[in-house]
Amino acid sequence: MLRITDAGTGEPTDVRPGLTRVHAHVARADTSALRVLLVADVLARALELGGTPVVMVADPPAELRARADALGIRRAETDALGGGQILHVLGPEDPVADGIRVEVAPASGPAESAESAESAESSSAVRLALLAHPRSGPVDLDSGALTEAQETLARWRKTVALWANHPSKPIPEHVRQELRTAWEDDLDILAVLDVLRRLEGADDVPDGARFESYAYADRLLGLELTREIGAWA
Repeated sequence: MLRITDAGTGEPTDVRPGLTRVHAHVARADTSALRVLLVADVLARALELGGTPVVMVADPPAELRARADALGIRRAETDALGGGQILHVLGPEDPVADGIRVEVAPASGPAESAESAESAESSSAVRLALLAHPRSGPVDLDSGALTEAQETLARWRKTVALWANHPSKPIPEHVRQELRTAWEDDLDILAVLDVLRRLEGADDVPDGARFESYAYADRLLGLELTREIGAWA
């Protein structure tokens, strides 16, 4: 079960099973708002992986919606009405009424200007660069952070494609547990990425099992880690 820190109380809160509305509060089109939408998207993915039905709610400006589409962030309903519990994903200064608050610190950097639309490659790098920092701390998407994210994605996609050439093997149970424990513990994406980094060099795990593990984790991360399958023999 996912346990999330409620910023309203400062206490860890179990998200009980049942229909859940993830409400992303975004009024601007800057990178901070983009980060709020991204956290809401990953939160919804984590809940769905645990078998919880999710409705994502947001009403972003058109400019922000275009940037979110480029990052692979799911489309949302604009109406927050309906049944189920509500998780509010928002910036630290945004007011909200009842419900669990999931706060997201500001983000800035080269992607701040929506006038320069991100390419598919740079959009994936922006997604990873934002995910690679705790949501409680501010992020500056400088050129170094984006370059590192692009290099990591290029390496992982090629490696996953090469692993896909080997017979498929089940995900090792300890790896599955490490991944689930990470994202169910306050949506700790850094811990998820750490598991993948360790697995990348784990020569005692069959390549087919490493492929399945990365594909499984990518259901949460949304980084298209399997998209180059067939491109590397």
